[in-house]
Amino acid sequence: MSKILIVDDDQAICRTLQIHFQHQNHQVETCHAVAAGLARLEDYPADVLVLDIRMAGMSGLEGLPLFKARRPALRIIMITAFHDMQSTIEAMQRGADEYIHKPLDLDEIDQAVGTALNYQRQQGNSGIEIPREPRIGAFNLVGSSQAMREIFKTIGRVASTRAAVLINGESGTGKEMVARAIHHASDRRQGPFVAINCAALVDGLLESEMFGHKRGAFTGAVKDQPGKFALASSGTLFLDEVGELSQATQAKLLRVLQEQEYTPLGGCQPCHTDARIIAATNADLPAAMAGGGFREDLFYRLQVVNVTLPPLRERKGDLVELVQTLMARINKELGRNVRTLSLEAMAALNNYHWPGNVRELQNMLTKAVALCNGDLLTPDLLPGYVTGNSEPAGVIDSVFNQSLSLQDIERVHVEQVLERTGWHKGHACEILGVSRPRLQRMIVSYGLQHQGNLAS
Repeated sequence: MSKILIVDDDQAICRTLQIHFQHQNHQVETCHAVAAGLARLEDYPADVLVLDIRMAGMSGLEGLPLFKARRPALRIIMITAFHDMQSTIEAMQRGADEYIHKPLDLDEIDQAVGTALNYQRQQGNSGIEIPREPRIGAFNLVGSSQAMREIFKTIGRVASTRAAVLINGESGTGKEMVARAIHHASDRRQGPFVAINCAALVDGLLESEMFGHKRGAFTGAVKDQPGKFALASSGTLFLDEVGELSQATQAKLLRVLQEQEYTPLGGCQPCHTDARIIAATNADLPAAMAGGGFREDLFYRLQVVNVTLPPLRERKGDLVELVQTLMARINKELGRNVRTLSLEAMAALNNYHWPGNVRELQNMLTKAVALCNGDLLTPDLLPGYVTGNSEPAGVIDSVFNQSLSLQDIERVHVEQVLERTGWHKGHACEILGVSRPRLQRMIVSYGLQHQGNLAS
């Protein structure tokens, strides 16, 4: 039988809540002042404290840390008739688990008590332990599945060569991390690693970014500017979303790969580069070649060695290790101390499809750790569409039960994210991990429409 302690100077509320919780087979005690509640806690090991904020004598806000100090595992639900923002913020900062306004909605307080008691039950269960220090090594790549072991082998074999590498994989699978791993395992590790997103800039600006420009090459070019090829000399140049290059830029890139020379915009003399090229794409380049959108000769120049990263849904065996590694890093970055992930939360993560792959997992865990009030991360901190408490805003679940192409899945995922963000393109780009030009091309390509003005 769960034990609930109610501390409120309103005796009518105390009596109402006591009767309500007793009908649910909870053991309930009531007090009408903070001092009396602290004294009662000495011999009444409550699981949940329902604490009013404003009372005669010591306030609930002042008493909250005292209750926490007396019983650290106690889950505290604050209740108040006042709706001021400052009290809410202070209560959460001092360790409250929930904050409910009067007049009390019994369904709302039942949900809060249920969440608190579920947390208490899970505290006694085993869970996924989170290391105190982030995992070091492997250049942030994590996984012991067969697919990841093969990728590690390929990195080891290709790193010491000059061979061009093409990395394939869905958005969020870690293509840039693989590129960095190849660079840092090579004899070029002392040189720069320079990355450029080929989908982030319009064609003219992209050429200037890649090859540089001479003074006067275009309006605003007031001085010579080196491009990424010059900056990456003696190091590695990573071309992300290479499938987004225009035909004209593809031709110029092919020349660089063939002759190791390029000409800055507005320049006459070719420049030499010894930068190693690693490219990445989430597009189907063979299909693009068949449709005339990507040069076949460039494709084979880029794909001397191919690395294909599996989506997270196909490497679920790595999920526990990924969660441990990511949460350790997130703890350190946010200054938190979440030491355990409950088995129920881990089961929810394991049952989810992960359309956004490792990037989506990292974003989800970052939010959960930031909101976690304690050292145990429980399912209530995860989105409802992951735990099964609400439907996803779209039809992504049905997608994985059908034999659909990668483009079909991407279309549904993009549409789902746009709907979930209210078609706010900036937020959608963050979730999808793409640039605004790339998102706009997806919207046009897939014929996605939204009634009304699009958010920026």
